[in-house]
Amino acid sequence: MKGVGLRRLTFMFLVAFLVWSSSIETCIARKSKHWRQRRHAASVSLYKKKTKDHSHGHHNYHNGGTKTKPPPYKTTPPSPKVKAPPSPKPKVKVPSIPPPQKGYGNGQQSKVFDVLHFGAKGDGKTDDTKAFQAAWAAACKVQASTVVVPAKFIFLVGPISFSGPYCQANIVFQLDGTIIAPTDSKPWGKGILQWLEFTKLKGITVQGKGIIDGRGSGWWLDAPYEDPYDDERKLIIPLNNTVQERPPMPARNELSGKMPSIKPTALRFYGSFNVTVTGITIQNSPQCHLKFDNCIGVVVHDMSVSSPGDSPNTDGIHLQNSKDVLIHATSLACGDDCVSIQTGCSNVYIHNVNCGPGHGISIGSLGKDNTKACVSNITVRDIMMHNTMNGVRIKTWQGGSGNVQGVLFSNIQVSEVQLPIVIDQFYCDKRTCKNQTAAVALSGITYEKIRGTYTVKPVHLACSDSLPCIGVTLSAIQLKPMQERYHLYDPFCWQSYGELTTPTVPPIACLQIGKPPNNRVQSNYDVC
Repeated sequence: MKGVGLRRLTFMFLVAFLVWSSSIETCIARKSKHWRQRRHAASVSLYKKKTKDHSHGHHNYHNGGTKTKPPPYKTTPPSPKVKAPPSPKPKVKVPSIPPPQKGYGNGQQSKVFDVLHFGAKGDGKTDDTKAFQAAWAAACKVQASTVVVPAKFIFLVGPISFSGPYCQANIVFQLDGTIIAPTDSKPWGKGILQWLEFTKLKGITVQGKGIIDGRGSGWWLDAPYEDPYDDERKLIIPLNNTVQERPPMPARNELSGKMPSIKPTALRFYGSFNVTVTGITIQNSPQCHLKFDNCIGVVVHDMSVSSPGDSPNTDGIHLQNSKDVLIHATSLACGDDCVSIQTGCSNVYIHNVNCGPGHGISIGSLGKDNTKACVSNITVRDIMMHNTMNGVRIKTWQGGSGNVQGVLFSNIQVSEVQLPIVIDQFYCDKRTCKNQTAAVALSGITYEKIRGTYTVKPVHLACSDSLPCIGVTLSAIQLKPMQERYHLYDPFCWQSYGELTTPTVPPIACLQIGKPPNNRVQSNYDVC
């Protein structure tokens, strides 16, 4: 019994030990699981932080980077993070602001070139010539570019040439401000024939609402007796029976006597194709205001010329060796011909023009110094003339050659015009000219619908003795006298042949009907 009791006691002790061991393992297991969870959480947190920090440092663990092992777990809580002060930003050198671009606008390449962006001041005192040259040089390289002369500025510009022939086509000179000429003699040297010049260009347009002011009063009185004067003055006899040999001169000023004897044209175009001038005003030129020489395809419209009626030799528009010319919707006031058509001109059409004061619209003078002159296909119509010396006329020198043919003067309204209809083949703008037999041949000249008032003589047709005018047609002429300061004269004709297609007022009985009896066959000397 005692042995059985001992075995029971041993068995019970063994069971109790096993139960106690099992509880200890369970506790240890739970503690181990809890430690793994805390360690795993800490590892994930540290991994995320490291990954974030390394991503800011541009490390790439997929490309051979070494991954750092997380630190061993610490039972003490981590100390609070202290935010490091931001590192100072590196100093960056700020670039200087570039000057305004030379040209502005949208697109791959600028096409607009403002003279202000090239250094022009526009204060009316600073010489802006170089700025204009620079703006043109830039625009010259760009097709269909625009040079801008902005409004509300006054630019002092000396003699300048905006020249090709290597410029791109279709350049626009946008003139909205005012350009003034120097009034001191230094920029002009010994004398320059033009002030502003455009040469050898294709498709050049000068447009805008601006002004070109030649400030020519200082030139007008210098050596007046050396300058040519209009020969038609010999026909104008005041009522006091004294011939006015020279036109009245403007009042003298402090500039007279200081300028060169050669007087410049204000604006000249030479050797260019497809030229347009519109919108602008040209005023007070020292000599001619607007000149076209050796140009083809000229259009002038909606512009004006303004100078005193007593300013000498200040033609409004001067055409020479130019073809395919259109002038319309223009107002011309000057001291010489409103429009002057010289040798080498053909296909010229002038209409809707106001002329006055001035010397009318003229073909010539032609054949000076025994030269050959050729003019053809000229139309002048729908013109208003007020207070001019001449209306429409043709003037040639003795000794010249060549011919003028195919001319129409139509619908010309004259008001207080001294000599409305003129052909003068004895023109001489000097004191004396020698008589010569050779002459420029005139044929196919038509005057129709010439109406209004005259103050000296309605018609003056003085043709060459050796080469009479032929094909002169007069139609619907209605001219009434207005007695003012001059003697009035009847119509005058000499060696003029043609026809009267309607009755005229006054009667023009002096025109010889038909052809001259000894009509000379045109020779090679006359052919153009």
